[in-house]
Amino acid sequence: MNAVTTSPVVAISGFSAEYRTRLGVTRALFDIDLEIGEGELVAIVGESGSGKSTISQAIGRMLPRACHITSGALHVLGQDLAVLSPDEIRRVRRESLGFIPQDPIASLNPTMRIGRQLELAVQPLGRPTSQAALVALLESVKILEPERVLRLFPHEVSGGMAQRIAIALTMAREPRILIADEPTASLDAQVRDEILELIVGFVRRSGASLIWISHDLGAVRRWCDRVVVMHRGEIVEAGPTVQVLDAPRADYTKALVAAIPGRTPSEIPGEQRTISRGSEDAR
Repeated sequence: MNAVTTSPVVAISGFSAEYRTRLGVTRALFDIDLEIGEGELVAIVGESGSGKSTISQAIGRMLPRACHITSGALHVLGQDLAVLSPDEIRRVRRESLGFIPQDPIASLNPTMRIGRQLELAVQPLGRPTSQAALVALLESVKILEPERVLRLFPHEVSGGMAQRIAIALTMAREPRILIADEPTASLDAQVRDEILELIVGFVRRSGASLIWISHDLGAVRRWCDRVVVMHRGEIVEAGPTVQVLDAPRADYTKALVAAIPGRTPSEIPGEQRTISRGSEDAR
């Protein structure tokens, strides 16, 4: 197991899962052991289909119905997710977990103005929902003309602005664990850097732990304390970011580090395989 120096906020032990569909059974995760400490910034990297997103979904007990846990245990903030009732798991998500999605516009309610969505997010927390308070929330994620943005619908904002709004919605709840699943994949380079600075700035100020699903090894090296490398549902290497990326031991990690930008997955050794339709979400 990847040991951490603080009491873990996430502890995964011997965790295995598989996708079962009418097309067959596909392994999603196999014998995963992983601990994440309080305040750690941890990246999970690997090609599509490696199981990265399946781990992030499991941490929130949000695996799709086709995915079945076959062994192991997963604890979040000391609680065994497998034994929590639906109301209890919703409370854990609401009070302790924050999610920043890959497609922020799809995560927003298309029928509701941005201001109303922010108001509904902070209201249960007992925090101010005045115009001034909502403006301040948007200003905290560096949105220009926040008064105007509050009146807009999601389809009226850019991808970068939608991601800032998603971060504002998440920050308002002050989660202890923040899960970011490829949060900048569809953004241009300048906006991508600005969004990552917002995310990292939030976790460092709040003391939250960050679990970042990413393909961007350059950004991972810059921001993260540790990196976990996944391949075909297994952890093939894990450790301090600089150590893993500068002196990789696993052949697969070496291939990732050496990969030329734009190279296709089939050019990475061992990556040619068939993935059934039911496992397309096992990223």
